Order: sequence, then C-alpha cells, then structure tokens
Amino acid sequence: MTTGDAEGDADGADRRPGGRRPGRSGTKEAILAAAREQFADKGYTGATFRGIAAQAGVDPALVRHFYGTKDQLFAATLALPGEMLRRLQQSFEGDPEDLGERFARAYLGLWEEPETAPALKAMMRTALTTEQTADLMRDFLQARILGGVAEQLGDDRPHLRAVLAGTHLVGVAVARHVVGVEPVASLDFDDLVALLAPNLQSYLTGDLPEHARHP
Repeated sequence: MTTGDAEGDADGADRRPGGRRPGRSGTKEAILAAAREQFADKGYTGATFRGIAAQAGVDPALVRHFYGTKDQLFAATLALPGEMLRRLQQSFEGDPEDLGERFARAYLGLWEEPETAPALKAMMRTALTTEQTADLMRDFLQARILGGVAEQLGDDRPHLRAVLAGTHLVGVAVARHVVGVEPVASLDFDDLVALLAPNLQSYLTGDLPEHARHP
C-alpha cells in the first residue's frame, strides 16, 4: 500500500459532513483548487486529504471518491497523467542489478511520449522558474519517486544513491527536452538509455567512496 493509499483509507473513514456540497463538477473543481493550495503551502508530505477536504468544504470521502490516492490527486494538480506515476513505480520492481536501465527507460520514456511529454515539460519549466513549485516538486520526488528507488537498494546509503540517479536523469531530461543541448537532444532513445544505464547502475548498486556519507 502506498502512502497515498494509506492516507486515503484513513481520511476516507472519516465520513462526517464537510459543509457545503456543490454540484459534481463544482465539487471536483473545489477539491482540485484546494489541493493545489494545500500542496503549495504544506508540500506533498504535509498536505492531507482531511485538510484538503476542509478547505474545499466537502466530506473527506469525496476527495478519495473523485481522485483516488494522494499520488493521483497530486498528479491531477499538475495536470500529469496518473499513468506516469504507476509506470515509474513499476520500474522499481524486479532485479536490482537491472534497475539502472529500467529506471532510465521508464523516466526518460515519459518525456518521449505525446500523452505525457507536454505536462512534464510544462512542470519542469515552471519548477525552474518558480521557487514554490521547485520546493513542491522536490518534496514529491523525495517522498514518492526517489523513496521508491531507495527501498530497493539495501542498507548502504540508499537515499544518496537514489538522489544521484534521479538527479542525473532529471538533468538529462532537461538538457534533451527543455534546453535542447546537442548531441543529447537528437540521440536515439535506445542509445541514450544504453549510454546512461551503466552510470545509473553504478550509482544504485556500485561501490561508493566510503567517506561519502549522508545522514
């Protein structure tokens, strides 16, 4: 069960009336607007279904009814396809020795597809220019994406390893799709993955300098 599922179940159990109840479309819009404010003010980890529902003036159960998990609600606030999170999380499953290639192919593949690329580009451009969005994205990536990678890496500095791999991929994505740095921007996708996979795998499962410790 994910963090979002757990919270959704907890908040969904609270079925006390939540105040005004606009129409169906109005309710969804109110929840989404409240979620944007709550995520912006409190970050991904600090925002809760109950707090979002209170601000929207609805029952907490309606938040889960319309948007499912916390991950799905967050994706909706950024206009990100929910499929994106599922595919990234699936890449964490399987043999750890192939994780570098799977992670690169899943993340960079989302930047190549017309269904997901526009939202990712818009999100990244905003994050690069808006401190509030950058803080929110950092919170989300550390809590959900990098945290999922770290869970697969054992006890030897898993968070540091996940951050090294994740930031490497984000940098490549920005160079390829936002800034257009050559020759990265025009490399064949499979060639790009093949070039990146060994370095990513080294971050994830290779030897790190003993003195490179992180809390």
